[in-house]
Amino acid sequence: MSDHCCAPDRPADARPEGTSRRATIVPADGRHLIEQAELPGGTFTMGDQHGDGLAADGETPVHQVTLSPFSIDVTSVTNADYARFVDATGYRTDAEMFGFSAVFHLAVQAKPSQIMSNADGTPWWIGVRGADWRHPGGPLSDLDGLDDHPVTHISWTDARTYSRWAKRRLPTEAEWEYASRGGVEGQRYPWGDELDTEDWACNIWQGTFPKINTEQDGWLTTAPVRSYRPNGFGLWQTVGNVWEWCADWFDPLYYRAPSAADPKGPPAGRARVLRGGSYLCHDSYCNRYRNAARSSNTPDSSMGNAGFRTAVSFAP
Repeated sequence: MSDHCCAPDRPADARPEGTSRRATIVPADGRHLIEQAELPGGTFTMGDQHGDGLAADGETPVHQVTLSPFSIDVTSVTNADYARFVDATGYRTDAEMFGFSAVFHLAVQAKPSQIMSNADGTPWWIGVRGADWRHPGGPLSDLDGLDDHPVTHISWTDARTYSRWAKRRLPTEAEWEYASRGGVEGQRYPWGDELDTEDWACNIWQGTFPKINTEQDGWLTTAPVRSYRPNGFGLWQTVGNVWEWCADWFDPLYYRAPSAADPKGPPAGRARVLRGGSYLCHDSYCNRYRNAARSSNTPDSSMGNAGFRTAVSFAP
């Protein structure tokens, strides 16, 4: 069970049987239509250098990591991107196969008969029958006007399947953090160490969580993927908006003895890593909209605030 704005995992009984700091932005190619930031790799400092994280998240000890060159999407995968994949393959997501997904209580659009119970410990999450990537609030919602918003209700398995179709992969946790930092060491956020509450730099909660969102930044849930401004590598919204799946298994103790070169996480586990926080993050409860912040969920879990971006290794 998750203890923050990342949704609870899918219950078991619900299951059906570097040294260089420059980036080159390259155009989309072939079936995957998102621009890429080509990062030459190098060594960076990974982990929480400010003491912001919870011990259970395992953001420390801070350590040096060296990465080989790779490219990463400049935005999260959008609803339009995912629709092309589904149209080409007929793929059905885990949410569609299970018949329900987790929706934040203020975003539910469903008949009473379609609303399931609140999640234990996180009552703002509600299981909604018929909620999926095409119906992010439930069966009474749709994607009208949301083509350029990040796709949600995507499990780790769904994200990996899209990545393979696109001839790419999910980024490792280390690649994700390196890319999010935008070439600057030690910052809390992609833009610096401070959050300006007059000029919002990311899509997070404003107001009193979880009952009142003043929507000062303009959004109750997701924002278009090119909102706000990109980081030093040209990546948009690596923090806030939606959590993003990474390739690694999650282990809160992994940083105690990580690989120093191209780490890929533990060899096995129960949950996969999520990075970046979401539109539900608020300092009163969940401050995980930071470069170093970590979360996790089971590979078949889906929710209304999680999506992904893809990566691939390349030779410079």
